[in-house]
Amino acid sequence: MTQSQNQPSQKSVRETQQKNFFQELTFERVEDERRHRQERLAAAFRLFARYGFDEGVAGHITVRDPEFLDHFWVNPLGMYFGHIRVSDLLLVNHQGEVVKGNRPVNTAAFAIHSQIHSARPDVNAAAHAHSMYGKTWSTLGRTLDPLTQDSCAFYEDHALFNDYTGVVLNLDEGKRIAATLGERKAVILRNHGLLTVGHSVDEATWWFITMERSCQAQLMAEAAGKPMLIDHDTARLTYNLIGSHKLGWFSFQSLYEMIVRQQPDLLD
Repeated sequence: MTQSQNQPSQKSVRETQQKNFFQELTFERVEDERRHRQERLAAAFRLFARYGFDEGVAGHITVRDPEFLDHFWVNPLGMYFGHIRVSDLLLVNHQGEVVKGNRPVNTAAFAIHSQIHSARPDVNAAAHAHSMYGKTWSTLGRTLDPLTQDSCAFYEDHALFNDYTGVVLNLDEGKRIAATLGERKAVILRNHGLLTVGHSVDEATWWFITMERSCQAQLMAEAAGKPMLIDHDTARLTYNLIGSHKLGWFSFQSLYEMIVRQQPDLLD
């Protein structure tokens, strides 16, 4: 089989993406779907850097490989989010071994993400970082209140992992986090930060971005006075409108177009 048959045309993939801006893509070839997921993942790291979600070597976003479902793509340990390209991504198997790439993987990334991917077959991507407002909010040991329209995306759909035992380095701790997450889209890790998941990189990344901002909004509101909560029925109605997988995916699309236009080298 020739190289052209093995590898997708980046131009054709991007043209297809542009034509299908309002709907998620389907792929005839696994190579095209893999490339699509890799491009989204590299863009997600650039966006995390842009929004200041980087903290030294901490933080990781993963996406399940479309062919080898117990493998996932992840960032190399110690590489600045704002420099990550498609070619820098690592493929890690279910034993934590790097099967594609030549840099080490973050042990915490494997311990947490491997267990989430294992427990949730519907989850193709997970995002975690030590973002300022997320980790600040996590110290309060509380879930978010329905204070704003945006925060209603998480109404009754996020959990609190109400424990902290240090850096996550073993699978048992990852299993505990996955169990606390359950079927929800996000979990607040007490004294640690936020973790979000989705059916796609697009969705998981958007949930992280908007959850971080929701933490910021609640911290600011409570510092200023006594915020007024949205009532249960209205919060549920709003959740049904903005908290779906589809809306999470769609909300990411304009950010993807922006970052690719500004930093096209991420596709290398």
